[in-house]
Amino acid sequence: MSVAFVPDWMRGKAEVNQETIQQLLEENDQLIRCIVEYQNKGRANECVQYQHVLHRNLIYLATIADASPSSTSKAME
Repeated sequence: MSVAFVPDWMRGKAEVNQETIQQLLEENDQLIRCIVEYQNKGRANECVQYQHVLHRNLIYLATIADASPSSTSKAME
């Protein structure tokens, strides 16, 4: 199960660290490979669930990046 799936009672309490981000990036890599494999086999309908998880992970990572005060200053350097 994706690390982005967090119960409501834990939302906002988890510490985001490099390990969590790396796990999400690795999971996204696997999801993309799985999606491509299903599409190449002509089973596009079966990859929708993986696309949803990938989308959720990407939104989560974007939210982390937007909330990070250091991301703006690093991008401008």
